[in-house]
Parts: sequence; structure tokens; C-alpha cells
Amino acid sequence: MAAQPVPRTDAEPTGELKHPVDEKLPALKMATSGLQHVAAMYAGVVAPPLIVGAAVGLSPTELTFLTGACLFTAGLATFLQTLGFWKIGARLPFVNGVTFAGVAPMTAVVASAKDKSDALPIIFGAVIVAGVLGFIAAPFFSKAVRFFPPVVTGSVITLIGVSLLPVAFGWAQGPNPAADDYGSTTNLGLAAATLVIVLLLRRFTRGFVKQIAVLLGLVIGTLVAIPFGVTDFGPVADANVVGFPTPFHFGAPQFQLAAILSLCVVMVVSMTESTADMLALGEIVERPADEKTIAAGLRADTLGSALSPLFNGFMCSAFAQNIGLVAMTRIRSRYVVATGGGFLVLMGLCPMAASLIAVVPRPVLGGAGVVLFGSVAASGIQTLVRAGLEKDNNVLIVAVSLAVGIIPITAPGFYHAFPQTARIVLDSGISTGCVAAVVLNLVFNHLGKGQEADEVTHPMEAGEDLKAVPAH
Repeated sequence: MAAQPVPRTDAEPTGELKHPVDEKLPALKMATSGLQHVAAMYAGVVAPPLIVGAAVGLSPTELTFLTGACLFTAGLATFLQTLGFWKIGARLPFVNGVTFAGVAPMTAVVASAKDKSDALPIIFGAVIVAGVLGFIAAPFFSKAVRFFPPVVTGSVITLIGVSLLPVAFGWAQGPNPAADDYGSTTNLGLAAATLVIVLLLRRFTRGFVKQIAVLLGLVIGTLVAIPFGVTDFGPVADANVVGFPTPFHFGAPQFQLAAILSLCVVMVVSMTESTADMLALGEIVERPADEKTIAAGLRADTLGSALSPLFNGFMCSAFAQNIGLVAMTRIRSRYVVATGGGFLVLMGLCPMAASLIAVVPRPVLGGAGVVLFGSVAASGIQTLVRAGLEKDNNVLIVAVSLAVGIIPITAPGFYHAFPQTARIVLDSGISTGCVAAVVLNLVFNHLGKGQEADEVTHPMEAGEDLKAVPAH
């Protein structure tokens, strides 16, 4: 059973035992644990700017600049979320970065732009408007927390983990699906070796070494990959030592209605997923996220998104993959993640530092990702254990919401006939599964509440009323 929530305060407690979330760890532990968070989410941050930048046709130098800008703004957004100020920031160990949900609409904006040089300014303008509107809507959006009992949060947390696992499997096969070695025995072998290394470190080490098992696994896996020619040190040699993301480097923001509407839809999806992520992390760190915390967290997300285009970054959102790292290591300090945010800012200001993380081969990241993302799903299952699954209603809620959420994973083209705007939501298994769980919980557990649900041991077992009917 989770511990009772510790009251959230904006000031540091004095003379009282601190919650693990508010603890400041020794410098070395803070730095290595923070770097571990960066390693876990690096690929997710750099993928959107690489995809959008390639669609625009940026040169390698400009593409590097755009990627560095997104790392820099991810660090700033992480500071907002973990350290916070006023009523901004959940003050939980959350890493923020570029949301992948915006990739499809942003590439659509690029495709529709008559002049490709206008594409990024149009995207930046739309992100600013969506961020401002989301900031205004945050306190109203947070009131939905009352509709997230354990049966809903457990389903959503499980879906977060399950939805992320295909990412790890893709990494394990290699960085480029078009390459000849994609899915080769070498790549899969390196992923498996990294997974085994992490598991061995978790099983046979103690204390600090056990807690940074993922980081050590990434380092050892990278060294193992060198003889196979998979590790590329070229990015380090080619990177500049210093580079600042000049404000509005690609031009002043432009405001087009179609792009704004499209990115506003993405913002709603992002806020839904961030709410689910905050509820998940709150359970894991034993500081359940209440309405006030969620509102503050959503303000940090949306403010970070609104400010991000100033430094040539995209829409920011909480990164679910880092929840798995918190769940596995049990290092719950928000200052560890804030340190990770500092590393992200440093990478944005020093391209050479950013390139060091880029050296880690994608298969090695994939092997570690299996542990990280699987840990999120396991945390969801733990929540479901206390969700009252002896009730037939709750079993159906979990069954249907998981099924709906897994559709985009198992059948990626399932919603191909729907408009692109609708697919932004439908292709997010976390969003659709979350909506399904909330609606089903309202229908089965709130409407007509006078009728108590039958207790069953199997979802297909008949309730008591049916058992009482004699056979003819």
C-alpha cells in the first residue's frame, strides 16, 4: 500500500523529516543519477528536431543547431517542472522535453508551406499560441483528477509502459530502418548484452552502484559495441565546443490559423498524457498528485512550451520513459532530475557535450529501454492490484481501456481512414486508453451508483443475478 501523501509546500521544510522527493543527495550521486536520466531520454528529445529539420531541408550545421536548441529548452522546461516558482511546477522528479505527438502536424505544416523557410516560423508561432492557451486552461484541466481512481490510473500507467516498449524494440534493431543492418543479429545481440549487464548489476551489486545500473549498462554496452563498428565517435570530432541558441534564429514567429488549431489539438493530447504521467509518478514516489500539483505541473508544461520557440525549440511535455527510471532506481529526489536539466542546458550550450550522449549506439539504448519501460508497466500493474479487481465493473474497465490503448501499437494503420487532425489523438494509445478508462469508470462506477457491482473472479463469470436464474 502506498504511503500517505506528504503535504506539498513551496518552501523547504525546516526541522522536519523531508520527503524523499525533496532530498538533496551528495554531489557525485546527484550528477551521475541526473546524467542517467539524460541518457534515458536523449533519443526522444533529439528525434523530433531531426525529423522536422530534415523535412524542412536544413543543412547539417542548421540541423545540429535545431537539435541543440531543443536540448536547451528541454533543460529549461525541466527546471520549471522540478524546481518551480509560484504556482508553476509539479515539484516532482519529472524530465521535460520535446513531445513526439507534435511531429506529424509539424511535418504537415512543412509540407503545406509554400516557402520552406517559413515553415519553422509558422510552427513556432503555433506553439506559442498553444502554450499560452494551455497555460490559461491548466487549472480547469487539472480538475479532471477526481476522475482518476486507481482503476483508471493503473490502466493508464500500464499503457504508458506498454506504449513505450515498441520504442525500445525499435532502438534495439538500429537507428535506421532502411539500413542493411537494421534488426541484424549484431544489433539485437548488443541490445541483449546491455539488458543482461543491467540485470546483473541490479542483482549482484548494492547501494549506489545498483542505483546507477542503467548508466553503467549504457557505458559498458557502448564499450562492448566498439569492436563491432557500431559506435560512432564522429559527432564528437565534428561538434563545436560552444554554441548558443540565438533567439528566433530561423525568423520571427508567424501565426497561421490552421497550424495553430493543429498544435492546439497536440497541446490537449500533451496535457492529457502529462496528467496521466503525474498521477503515475505520484504513485511511484509516494506523493500522490492532487489537483493543485497537476495544475502546477500543467502550467510548467505549457509555459515551457510557450517560451521554447524563443530559443528555437518545440512544444515540451513530461517524458514518460524517465518514470521507469525512478521506479527502478527508487531515487525520488526532484533535485536529481533538476541536475539532469542542468546537463540538458549544458548540452544545448556545448554541442560537443551533447555529442557524447549521441555516441551511445541505438541498440545499447534499446537494451536499457526494455528495463526502463517495462518498469513503468509493472508499476501500473501494482496500482491495479489495489484497484478492486474483484469487481466485475473494474475488470471490464481495465480490459476495454487496455485494449483500446493498445490498438495504435498492434495495428498502426487502424485509424487510417480518419482525418489527420483526429489521428493526432487516436494514434496516441495513452490518450485513447486514458479517455476510455475515464468514461467507462463514470458509466460503470458513478452513473446509477445504487446498483452494486457483482464480485467475480473472472471477467466472463456470471454475476449472482444470472446464477440465480434456473435453466430451462
